[in-house]
Order: sequence, then structure tokens, then C-alpha cells
Amino acid sequence: MAKILAVGEIAGGVLKKASRETTSVAKKLGGTVSSILIGSGAAAGAPEVAKHGADTVYVGEAGTYNGEAYAKAIADVVKSKGYEIVILPHSWIGRDISSRIATLLNTGVISDATEISMDGDRVKIRKPVYSGKAFVSLKVKASPQVVTIRPNAHPIADAAGAGKVENITVDAGASKAKQVKFEATGGTRVSLTEADIVVSGGRGIKGPENFPLIEQLADILGAGVGATRAVVDAGWCDHTLQIGQTGQTVSPNLYVAVGISGAIQHMAGMGSSKYIVAINKDPDAPIFKVSTYGVVDDLFNVLPPLKEELKAALGK
Repeated sequence: MAKILAVGEIAGGVLKKASRETTSVAKKLGGTVSSILIGSGAAAGAPEVAKHGADTVYVGEAGTYNGEAYAKAIADVVKSKGYEIVILPHSWIGRDISSRIATLLNTGVISDATEISMDGDRVKIRKPVYSGKAFVSLKVKASPQVVTIRPNAHPIADAAGAGKVENITVDAGASKAKQVKFEATGGTRVSLTEADIVVSGGRGIKGPENFPLIEQLADILGAGVGATRAVVDAGWCDHTLQIGQTGQTVSPNLYVAVGISGAIQHMAGMGSSKYIVAINKDPDAPIFKVSTYGVVDDLFNVLPPLKEELKAALGK
């Protein structure tokens, strides 16, 4: 049976949802499952990943993020303990360190898997290509096998592991880069990649003065806030909210597209959402071809009563 290492993420002692996903995916693949957490207060997340199947949890304290140091610490564990498969989240951290880890291990990496399984002793994945117009199935030929998985695309399961904790060293001293500043944005809203619900606005909102309509609906639903590239390029909201081929990729259970026509570049970033609700006054908008439910009407007629109905239904 394969030895699998699931890479999690933790910040300030708070475990990210991605940590549960990678551990659950590793457990589903079978074999011996371990997790690794690096960050401030990493040990606090060990019991939680153990609930999802980790028999051993490697924890490394690190005050600030350093991609070189994180990757080296993880690669050292893989080499010293003989792990055959490494599963990472396809988050900004996962994208940064997965290629570094693969380089240190002299292997390859397959990224953004929306489906993953075992074919003999090889990991087999399915992922979207060509802006979501097609899917491709791939196997990792090299060893160890390194894969990143798309957030929110894989179920989280409870499968208790032993959760034995082993401390590791994360040495940023030899790194050629250092963090000089960290500036948090986004307030208290859930991050886009971890959100179960995302509300996004497109050019149909007409101007920055109307973007609060998107934020208000998102706050009622406890959702993340997103936007199209056109909205971001126009300066109506921060670039960190951009969803699409050149922005973030999300896979929520519910995606609410408000005033979004549905260009292929945008759908590349949200097409794997479980349910899509589109609100657009153009009945021929491409977004309706992929939406689960569609409302053909001016968003300014729809959003005000929708918000009031949701407030009443949710007791807010």
C-alpha cells in the first residue's frame, strides 16, 4: 500500500479547509496516510487532520510564510520517510511550493485535479483544460507522485487516524528571499477558495457604486465575493476578487452570477461549481448554458426583493 503525505495549511493556529480536503483525499486513495502542517501554531491543527485519517502529523513552527523553507521541509520529510505520493491544495501556497517540492525530489507535478483515484500504484487525475472546454485524464509517471487538488472539488470525510505528532524543523535562514511585508485584505468574509457559496458581479452592475449590492447579498448568505475581469479592470473592486482564467478558480456548492454574461474566460474559473444561479436580463447570455437556474430580468429588479426574502428566510 502506498505511503501518502497530505500537505495542509494553517494560519495563526487556524486550520484551513484545504487541510481537511487533502487528508480526506489521501485517505480515500488508500494506504498509509500522514499530514504535514507548517505555520504559526501548527500543532493546534494536528487533532483536526487526525479526524480525517492522518496517522502521523508532522508539525513545523514558522512565523512567516517562506516558500523555499516550506518546500525544503516537506521534501526532506518525503525523502527521509519514503512517501510515494504527495497531495497539496491548489491554493496560492500549494501552487508556489508544489513545483519547488517536485524540483527538490527530481519528479513532476500534476496540478488542479478535480477528480483523483488510483490506477494500480499510479495516481490518476482528471482536470479541465482549454478554459474548461474539455477534460483530460493524466497519470504521474515519475516518483514520488506530486499532485495538487482543486479546493472544494473533493468531499471531506471523517475517518479517524492515530494522529501521532512529530515535530520538524523549518529553517528559513538559508532562503534567498524573505518576507518584508504582509497586508491582509478582505475583512471577515470567507476566502473565495474556501467558500461554499460565492456571489459574483459582472459588468451588468453598471458601476462601482452598485458593487455593494453584490457584497450585501454575499453577507446575507455568508458567502465569498467575486467579480469578472471586466469589473476588476474597470477598478470597481479589488483585483483579489477576480474569478476566471487569469484570476482565481473556485468550486463552491453554489455560485450566484449577477450581471455576468458568461465569457469562456470567466467560466474557466467557476464552471466546476455544483449549482450555478444566473441573473441576467439578456436571455441569450452564454451563462445560461451552464447555469442550474436562471433569472432573465434586470438585476436591479431582482436583487432588492431577493435580499429581503433571504433575510426573512434566514432570520437576519
